[in-house]
Formats: sequence, C-alpha cells, structure tokens
Amino acid sequence: MGKRRCIGLIAHVDAGKTTLAEAMLYLSGAVKKLGRVDHRDCFLDTHSLERQRGITIFSKQARLQWGDTAFTLLDTPGHADFSAETERTLRVLDAAVLVISGTDGVQAHTETLWRLLRRYRVPCFLFVSKMDLAGADEGRIMDGLRKLDGGCVDFTARGADFDEQLALCGEAAMERYLAGETLEDGDLRAMIAARELFPCFFGSGLRLEGVEALLDALDRLAPAAESGGAFGARVFKIARDAQGQRLTFIKLTGGELAVRSVLPYTDETGAERAEKLTQLRLYSGDKYEAAETVRAGEVCAALGLSGTWPGQGLGTEADAGEPVLEPVLRYRLLLPEGTDPALLLPKLRMLQEEDPQLHVHWNAQTRQIAVSLMGRVQTEVFRDLVRERFDTEVALDKGEVLYRETIADTVEGVGHFEPLRHYAEVHLLLEPLPAGSGIVLESVCSEDVLDRNWQRLILSELAGKQHLGVLTGSPMTDVKISLAAGRAHLKHTEGGDFREAACRAVRQGLMQAKSVLLEPWYAFSIEVGPEQIGRVISDIRAMNGEFGSPEDVGEQLRLRGSAPVAALNGYQNELLAFTHGRGRLQLRPGGYRPCRGQEAIVAALGYEPEADLENTPDSVFCAHGAGFNVKWNEVKNYMHLESVLRPARETSSTLYAHRSLDIDERELEAIMEREFGPIRRPQYQSAARNEAPAQTVTLSRQGDYILVDGYNLIFAWEELRALAAERLDLARGRLQDMLSSYCGYTKAELVLVFDGFRTPGNPGSRTVYHNIHVAYTRDGETGDAYIERLVDEIGKNYRVRVVTSDNLIRLSALRSGVLRESSKEFAAEVETVLKEIDALLRESNASAHKTRLRDGRA
Repeated sequence: MGKRRCIGLIAHVDAGKTTLAEAMLYLSGAVKKLGRVDHRDCFLDTHSLERQRGITIFSKQARLQWGDTAFTLLDTPGHADFSAETERTLRVLDAAVLVISGTDGVQAHTETLWRLLRRYRVPCFLFVSKMDLAGADEGRIMDGLRKLDGGCVDFTARGADFDEQLALCGEAAMERYLAGETLEDGDLRAMIAARELFPCFFGSGLRLEGVEALLDALDRLAPAAESGGAFGARVFKIARDAQGQRLTFIKLTGGELAVRSVLPYTDETGAERAEKLTQLRLYSGDKYEAAETVRAGEVCAALGLSGTWPGQGLGTEADAGEPVLEPVLRYRLLLPEGTDPALLLPKLRMLQEEDPQLHVHWNAQTRQIAVSLMGRVQTEVFRDLVRERFDTEVALDKGEVLYRETIADTVEGVGHFEPLRHYAEVHLLLEPLPAGSGIVLESVCSEDVLDRNWQRLILSELAGKQHLGVLTGSPMTDVKISLAAGRAHLKHTEGGDFREAACRAVRQGLMQAKSVLLEPWYAFSIEVGPEQIGRVISDIRAMNGEFGSPEDVGEQLRLRGSAPVAALNGYQNELLAFTHGRGRLQLRPGGYRPCRGQEAIVAALGYEPEADLENTPDSVFCAHGAGFNVKWNEVKNYMHLESVLRPARETSSTLYAHRSLDIDERELEAIMEREFGPIRRPQYQSAARNEAPAQTVTLSRQGDYILVDGYNLIFAWEELRALAAERLDLARGRLQDMLSSYCGYTKAELVLVFDGFRTPGNPGSRTVYHNIHVAYTRDGETGDAYIERLVDEIGKNYRVRVVTSDNLIRLSALRSGVLRESSKEFAAEVETVLKEIDALLRESNASAHKTRLRDGRA
C-alpha cells in the first residue's frame, strides 16, 4: 500500500494558489486540461460565485497521484474574509503549501496564516509563484521569508552553502554536519515535521515552472500525521450536495470507516447519538466516487450524520478548541416586505452549520435576525448565497462591532440554588487576566470540602457556557474563574443544581466587579503614494490609532499600525477614492483593547443585566418548605458557606486549611529565605555576586555566567511558544519571572538578551529585573551580535554558558571555548529547578500548617 498524504494549499488573495492547484492536477494527469481563473474554468472553483468573482470561497478537495504518494489536495480560500474556512481545514492536514506572490511578497494576511500554521503545528512547504512576472525578485522574497522563520531554505537554487543552511535549522542536523555526515531524506522529513525546516520553491503555476520540483519534494519529504489502530476522525466541514443531502467532511486519523456501519458520537447539545453511515464519498472537484471503506489518512464525505459540526472529534480524537479567527462585526438582516423572519431562520441555521462563525442571532422580542461576518466581501457573498439557495433577497445594515467584556478587580461570586428538594451552593473567585488570555478555569477547592465529581461537573458546566458581561451582554474574556468552595446535599443534590448555582455565581460576581468594555482592533498595512501619506497619517490619528514610521516599498510608502475596527470599517472605499484606486489596505485581527467612550456605548446599547432572565445573578433559597428568590446584592446575607475572600484573621482554621497558596514566582526567593534560610546545593554553589546598577550590564569577576538568547528560548519552550503566539510581551514577562526564580535558587548570574534590531529608532536598553540582567539590543544590532561580542569579552576569563539553539551563535561559542547548551536542554533544567522549589514550598506549607494546628491544640 502506497503512502497517503493530505496537503492543504493556503495563500493570501491573488497569490496564484488556484493556478498552482491546476498545475499540480494537470502535471499529475488528474485533469486533461489546464484551467485558468480568468477563463472561469478551474477544476476546484466549482461554485458559480467563485467563478464570477475569481476567488476561492469554499474549501474543495482533489485527488492526485505523484510518485509513491496518493495525495488529497485541499484548496482553501485566500481572501481574509474567509479565513475561518481556512483555519478549520488546518487541523486535518499532514502538511501545507503556503503560496506567496513573487511580485507582492509577504503580506499582512500571509503573517496571519503563518501564525495559524504555527498554532496548529502544521509542517509547511512554501511556493513562490508568479516568478515569470516583472518585479519578482527572488532575493527580496527570501529575505521576507526568513523574517517569518529562519528555517526557510531555498530548495530551487541550491547554492554551495545549501548543506550549511540545512544544518542551521536544527540541532541534530548541525551535529551531523559538523561530523561530516550527509543529511538523508528521513532527516529532512523529521525536521519538516518538527517545523524546523521550511523548504521554499520558486516558479510559475501558469507556466508550469517549478511545480514538478514541488511535487517531487512533497512525495519524498511530506511527513504523515501519526495514526493509530483505533478509529479516529476529525470533522472539518459541513456542506450540502445539489440534492440538499447533508455531507460531513472528515479526515480519518486512525482505523477505518465502513459504509452502513453505525457511528456513535455526541452532538453539540451534549446528546448521545448513534447513526448509520448511508454513503461514503471520495470527492475530487465536484465529482466523487462511492467507497465501501475509508482508511486512515483519507478524506471523505459521510452521509447519514445529522448532528456533526466542524471541529468535532470522532472516536479517539478530541474536539477542537476555540478558533483564533472570529468575526468582529454583526449585521442586522433587512428582509423584503412580507417575509416572515421566523420562516427564514431555520434556513439560515443551515448556513451556520456550514460556517459556524456566522453566529446567526435571533431576537425573539424584536423578531430580528443578525449575523456575524468578517468583512465587506463576505457580506456580499452572504447575500448572494441567501438569494441563490433560499430565493430571498436580503439586505444588511451598516453593521456594528462585536464587543467583549472583562473585569479589572478580583471578586467572589456566590450562587445558591435551593428550590424544594434541590440543593447546591457554589463560590467562585473571578480574577482579571492579561489581554488575550481568554477564559481560564481551575479549582482551588479541597476534595474534603466538595467531592471531586461535583467539582468536575461544575468546571464542565462553566466551560460549556458562554458567559456574558453585565455592561452590554457581550461575551466575557480574559478572566480566571476559580472554584473556591461548594456544598452539596447528600440526598437532594442533582447535576442540574450545580449548573444553576455555578452560572448564578459567575453572574453575581460580575455584578460586583468593575467591568471593562473591550472593542476589537485591526492591525493594518496601508500602501499609498508619497503625496497621500500625510492624509493617511491624519486619518489614523483621528481614529485614535497607532502607527510606526512609513517604509519605502518601491514607488509607494507603507504604513503599519493598528486602529479600532469601528473606525476602520468602511475606510477601504475612502482610501480608494482619494488615491484614485491606487491605495492598498490590508487588515488582520489585532485583538481587543479597552473601549474609549465606554459610558456612552453602554448607555446607547441599553442592556439591562437584571432583566436577562437566562443569565440571572439572583439565587434561590428555601424556607418553610418553599423556595424564594434572593437578589444578587443580598445573597451574602443568606449564603451557607463563609466567604473565601475574608481576611485570614476572620477565617476559621478549617477553611484556611483548604485554601490553596497562590504564589507569584517573583516572590519565590524572598519566601524561600524567610521560610528556610539560604538554600545551598553543591551543584549550584557559586561565590557571592555584586549587584549591577540599573540600565547597565556589569558582570562581577566571580561565579558562573549564563548568556540567554531570549527569543530563541521562548520559541523552543512549548509553554512560552504558545503564549507568544497570542502575546509576545506576555511570553517575555513569563520568561523573566521563571529565570528570576531559577537564579534566586541557583545563585547564578544571568544575562537575558532580546533582539531589538528591527525596531526603527530603538536605542536599546540595559536593566536589572529582580536578580537577572536584561538587555534589549539597539536598532541595527542583532541579539546574535551582542551575545557574540559578550562571549568574546568574557569567555576566556570566566565560566560562561551560552544558551541558544541558534547554530551561528553556538559555532561562535565553540570558537571562544565557552560552554554551549541548547534552548531545549536549558528549558528542561529550569523546569526541574522550579519543580524543586515548588516541592520545598509544599513541604514548608505542610510543616507550618502542622505547627499551627499543634499550637492551636496547645
């Protein structure tokens, strides 16, 4: 049996992705005629709307054979408005081919796609198309690709240093290169699978240049996702065929699936289902073959499943997490006179099944329908789809931004649910988190207070509900919800009781908290002529936006920055008007930030939190055989458990014993010295050090010194890499905290270096963060150069370790005779030390608790 690979084609709009797909199908013999986008006869753009607009709107699949590999090719939309469709496809790919225009280079949407590939850990090949056009510069393009990742290597023009470039991509590769060994295909495949190496190819899909080389590389080097013997599958798309039959597109990750077999699964409501598969289809374009059995690695469309959804895991596969890309605008539907919105609603729900990000919203009081969309192009396509499929002409209003809410202080929320013969009470701590953290759930409640099963149920119910804020009824984000205490009744408590109590506790806490309204921002890139850049800067300032210095891009200037979505909405048309069609605006999601003019917006929206009966903050208590309602601000007078936020002197010893100790790592050293005195271990002993003044890095002449490449360590450490994908500044802060704790325990001197050379006008900085030295290099100076210079200065006279996986620095360290340690090895060392600290703290807390109990008995 030959190899099977599922390969996705992704790109920014007009990069030549669909043309490349046509070339791959044509060269493989899957199609007899080479289609063209401008001729509206492409094999994969089968929908009438796609051919009219010349863009891919829906992901499609095709099957081809090349060499020893049977490929399933998934073509995804390139326009930013349909990025959610692309994101859903990434989870089922063995590898992706990122297509980049040779004339445009790396665009803002390319960077968005790159972050998605990194988040989902998808191995990636790159193909630079349109190299036959004027203005395509291979050197310039490679420079841009290396800014995405230093592992991008040109596989088309293999120069004399090709092997050295490969060696620089991975530690194992460097070791083999230094030993004089040759890297085999298996080595390269492993590096690609680990996202250390990203092969780059140049050519032209229209002229069939470079396409065979890409196909050869995919055949030899494309890794396969791990598969097991047990059945597992991932749902990535829901669609309907010409007869209206529901199609569930899945990729099998393990085992096999047979037609007429019964598939058990859980639908979105949590209900258990078991449905018979009536047909399995292997699609290629708009045609398909019926299959009796589908095996691991294949992609098929299953008929007979009525409750599946995109992102669902079947069998051994878990469901996908929350998507990264979400719409930031909501539009009300304006229906033709005489159209009953209640009759149109279930039809629109079908569209929501196919695109979950549509978020069809029904207001029963006003009988209005609203939908969430990404931008102007998607609104036009949505209107066309409704007309085509449901024979209804709809219009959309101007749209409104989708706000989020968070809190600015820590509060305790209490929920009590005790109608007759029911009982549950829940106490939650609600704490603000840094931007981009989302909702984080945890339990700090002892199992002696509340049984583990009840705790799991509460956390499960909280995770399955979208929590709305009390300012505008918008979804909450960046909040940590901790289960602090709870009580059940031996006889009368049921699972639904804790669901009611937990949701009321969240709401009651939010009513007490200082709430903050957040609005979405776009990160933008605007290209205009020099004569119009002043107008653009004035417009962005008027939007209260942020921007950097203009950059030269040929005959135009590029301005990068960010601004509120509400202000940028509609700016595309304005830009085209005053630049006479020559201006260019690219947008990508820029996260959420506190909203200016919060009071006015809250007043205008007029949300009444206490009138929202589906999200009530009130509790239900019982007296004299009947339940009665207690308003949220009086619950504390009726609750059965003591408050967990009372000062320690007011808290009973029993309750104190069940409170968890939450320690900021920046306090670890002070706590260690207070509880245990100085900690000395032979393997970490060093002489006393001299403290360096702020704004300088002055090394003492004694002890061990560790030079750390900050960004390299962040992206080698899984926890920090995930954090950096959302907010790089949070990852930097977290790293500094952990290294500070590490040095406090080991007494090592450490210099943490961050690369600031790409920041225009950056003068660099030197500071002391607690007990570690932090250096940001200046504009034009790389972190590599700074570390090399420091190594040259001190490496011959002091014991120095250089921590990096950057092989150029490692080679420099080797020449200087200092110790070299990879980022992964050092990360493991730091984690070990932090675990030792944590164990000592737990031991100390237990000892102190025993002492308090003994003193109390005395």
